[in-house]
Amino acid sequence: MLTQTSFQGKLTKTQNLFIPFLVAGDPTPDITVQLAQKLQTAGADVLELGVPYSDPIADGPTIQRAAKRALESGMSLTKAIELVPKLRENGVDIPIVIFTYYNPVLQLGHDYFFELLEKNGVEGVLIPDLPYEESSEVRELALNYDIEYISFVAPTSEARIQQIAEQARGFLYCVSTLGVTGERHEIAPEVLYFIDKVKAYSQAPVAVGFGISTNEHVRLIQQHADGVIIGSKIIRLIEEELDSLLTAEAREQALERFYVQVSDLVK
Repeated sequence: MLTQTSFQGKLTKTQNLFIPFLVAGDPTPDITVQLAQKLQTAGADVLELGVPYSDPIADGPTIQRAAKRALESGMSLTKAIELVPKLRENGVDIPIVIFTYYNPVLQLGHDYFFELLEKNGVEGVLIPDLPYEESSEVRELALNYDIEYISFVAPTSEARIQQIAEQARGFLYCVSTLGVTGERHEIAPEVLYFIDKVKAYSQAPVAVGFGISTNEHVRLIQQHADGVIIGSKIIRLIEEELDSLLTAEAREQALERFYVQVSDLVK
């Protein structure tokens, strides 16, 4: 039976999902909370809360800059997880997925990591550099703790698409292109074919990320997938307001401009 605290218990729909990505602590932990509030008001269905990491192999320059700012604000894996109760206290009630590279998890230890996730009310976890074939222990722990382990599928997953998709939980993160994250000008036709192929196998909602940066991209992806994941574009909107966000007197107006921009992106 679904509980109100489970991922699926908090997910109010399974189509036209908007899944934004924030780096925890960018530019400060308190401002991360305020940005998350605005994203939820703009229609976010799930929040990906990224843990800043010094060697982010999947992240492009925009998210790398955000990670640098967050690390300078003292953010860590443990502190990012412990930010979730503060998000809840401030009205963010959509499912929250912790996005972290594997090395910090390894440093904490698998069991302690999942204990922290459970204790702080995290509903999902996503580890981009943990290959599917090596993830069985982590996936098993996630099941035991009632936390959704979000799987990745990419164009290079050709021989494993069916296996990964059929075992997907929460939602399936479909990587739209090879390389690192970042805004792109267009979505190639072969990407849409790939998404359709993944959809044919997955029982979980299929959400597409990497390179989605315009309202036209969002509308196109919605015709083929169940959701869009937007990271670099969100971070760039934050960067455009950085000085104002860091100035108490100007912050509320900056947050409102951020909200309007995000709303226009996904409407």
